[in-house]
Amino acid sequence: MEPADATSIQMPGSALWIFGYGSLVWKPDFEFTTSRVGFIQGYSRKFWQGDTFHRGSDEMPGRVVTLHEDYDACTWGVGYEVRGEQIEASLEYLNIRESVLGGYITKLVNFYPQDGQEEDAVLALVFIATPFNPIYLGPAPEEDIAAQIIVSSGRSGHNIEYLLRLADFMRFFCPEAEDKHLFQVEEALVSILPCLYSPDDPMSLLC
Repeated sequence: MEPADATSIQMPGSALWIFGYGSLVWKPDFEFTTSRVGFIQGYSRKFWQGDTFHRGSDEMPGRVVTLHEDYDACTWGVGYEVRGEQIEASLEYLNIRESVLGGYITKLVNFYPQDGQEEDAVLALVFIATPFNPIYLGPAPEEDIAAQIIVSSGRSGHNIEYLLRLADFMRFFCPEAEDKHLFQVEEALVSILPCLYSPDDPMSLLC
């Protein structure tokens, strides 16, 4: 399956919501009008996608997150509202970052803001890597995923940074939400590198 071109998405009106659940939560790198923490339902976040550009290389692919259909689950992240000229610019940028370089396709999902009611849900664009792309790695034990993350880095930085920033986002912005897989991978990584980890400074692993 060829990755969908995000620039071909047609949305009614003058606004578009984009849901980020990986590096987009701390590094959107496109102009937006509003951002809100929230969640989508029916998906769980998994370190099942390979990365040979941003957090890895052809020789040593990194592990980044994608969404796995899971009826009982929800995934927390950040919704970005883009309007007017921001729409075309953000989609052109994300098409390269997520689809061309990352192997992700696009879907439309209901996004539920953290500070809203169920009726406040908005339709949002989300990028999902499926098993049909050539760098999809699929399931693996959390210990194996952590071991792969430890030795991988790419043009956007070390794969460890990606994992820790995502875990920190969940702790600081969604403290009551569950993300068992994410924190099990983080725990496995810390168990491999205990001498480099400080609970007071999680990013010390990168020093």
